[in-house]
Amino acid sequence: MKKFFIVLFLFLTICAKAQNEQLANNYFDRGEFEKALVSYEELLKMQVGNSNYFQRVVECYQQLEQYDKAEKALQERLDKYRQSNLLVELGYNYQLQKNDEKAIKYYDQAIEKIKINANEVYGIAYVFERKSLIDYALLAYQTALEKEPKMSFNFQMAVLYGQKGNTDLMIETFLAEGFQNPQNLPIIQNQLSRFMTEDTDENFNNTLRKALLLRTQKSQDLFWNDFLSWYYVQLKEYSKAFIQQKAIYKRNPESFSNIVNLAEMAIDDKDSEAAKEILIFVLDNTNNLDLLIQAHSYLVEMKIDIATEKDYPAITQELDVLIKQFGVSPYTLSLLKLDANFSAFHLKDTEKAKTILKNAMDMPLNKYQLAEVKMDLADILLFEEKFNQALIYYSQIENDLSGDVIGQEASLKTAKTSYYKADFKWASHQLKVLKSASTQLIANDALDLFLLISDNTVEDSTQVALKQFSRGDFLLYQNKKQDALSQFQLILKEHKGEEIEAVTLLRIGKIYEKQGDYTKALENYNEIITNHKDGIYIDEALYYSAEIYNLILNDAEKAKPLYEEMIFKHEDSIYYVDSRKKYRQLRGDSTM
Repeated sequence: MKKFFIVLFLFLTICAKAQNEQLANNYFDRGEFEKALVSYEELLKMQVGNSNYFQRVVECYQQLEQYDKAEKALQERLDKYRQSNLLVELGYNYQLQKNDEKAIKYYDQAIEKIKINANEVYGIAYVFERKSLIDYALLAYQTALEKEPKMSFNFQMAVLYGQKGNTDLMIETFLAEGFQNPQNLPIIQNQLSRFMTEDTDENFNNTLRKALLLRTQKSQDLFWNDFLSWYYVQLKEYSKAFIQQKAIYKRNPESFSNIVNLAEMAIDDKDSEAAKEILIFVLDNTNNLDLLIQAHSYLVEMKIDIATEKDYPAITQELDVLIKQFGVSPYTLSLLKLDANFSAFHLKDTEKAKTILKNAMDMPLNKYQLAEVKMDLADILLFEEKFNQALIYYSQIENDLSGDVIGQEASLKTAKTSYYKADFKWASHQLKVLKSASTQLIANDALDLFLLISDNTVEDSTQVALKQFSRGDFLLYQNKKQDALSQFQLILKEHKGEEIEAVTLLRIGKIYEKQGDYTKALENYNEIITNHKDGIYIDEALYYSAEIYNLILNDAEKAKPLYEEMIFKHEDSIYYVDSRKKYRQLRGDSTM
């Protein structure tokens, strides 16, 4: 019984302390420093050695301009614990009082401590950094290195150089650290990519590229080729990245997986020329069955994406030849799935497609392969408007792989099925959950559809226009572009001026774009730009228009102002980074 009361007492003490700490933090964050001070002083009495509580007490004194109390507390703690970082705190307390002479005196004393014991640098440099005293933080690290040359502070110093705006020195230091400690490469590249995507220094990308090129020329180490390949991937210049990966492959033929990954990234970013070049290289340089099937599958899939009906016989023949060549087995699942989808969505032969997939389900597949086949079968059942049967398969995937990306994808397709059926209430319920999906692409798609439903329900509670729109989207899903076009044009006619007009114009523009009628696509996008400039689809209309002028019509003068408007008015758009890159290219910036 006695033990029980002891445990209970300790538990209640811990709970009370946690509540007091939260209360103190809340006061501090709200700027109520007098109340925060009282709370932190109480906490410090209970835990005298707690440096966090002590620091907050000092900061409260300083916020209340009680510098004498702060100095006394700091000096007493310095005398008691002999912590050299407190010298920096004392100096900063004088700096707040505009007494730079005394501040420098204490800062110099802290540096002297490092000269005696290099290990003091960790605490001292940390406080200098926290107080934004960048030059002193750098001096602290440099002093430690003079005392102990075997120490390494490249990463910390590179970050500080970046904060000072000395990006050239930051790059050199980061590259040195990456080469010396490859295990730190991911966080180094993460730091560099932040500067690559910011608009603060247009010379940064060019400086980094030159530094990497210089190292690939001077050194035979493949580390630099791989780093340069990473650099080009960040800029979505996959052909240039491929040159580096080929150089790596020539000296290390085991590095083929990086080349295939590069092809996948190029496909995802719609750089079909680079993807095709990479995949043909794969076919010419490997006998690995998995890689050969994967490369062939990607190449055929890219052909299907841009195919018109006159191309269908050739694609059918190519798929038949490949399946005959490689056989029917779990190894050729990607080809079999491609054949099924092409048969259903392009040739409209759903029976053949379902037979292929049902036969595949009888093969010895792992749970992920089985889920992929079920997903494709559900997609075809949905194509046939067999909604309930499709939902059964989607639900099975959700239940079997709820924590995986494919499970979340099945959840999204379940929501879309409800949307196609015009069951908007249930679709919205499912989409609310998916808006926070771990996969950004799924989360974005869920948010877009959720906003479409909610925005067009507020104005029209009967959802007449939304029902017509969901039917148009379903016709697009069925690859019935002309029928979908007629449906969306009907919506424009019957619901002109309503909330749904802008997204309808966007859909029509995309259909014309896929049909190769770029004049009509631009007309519809321009309607959004002119009449719906405050709507949520303006960034897409600007970007799609710019892409047509830039990549299809080769009219840089018309593309530039559209990209420019994206840069200056739509920084939160998913097309912002690409717009800025292409705008700079058209402007002829040296960074590109």
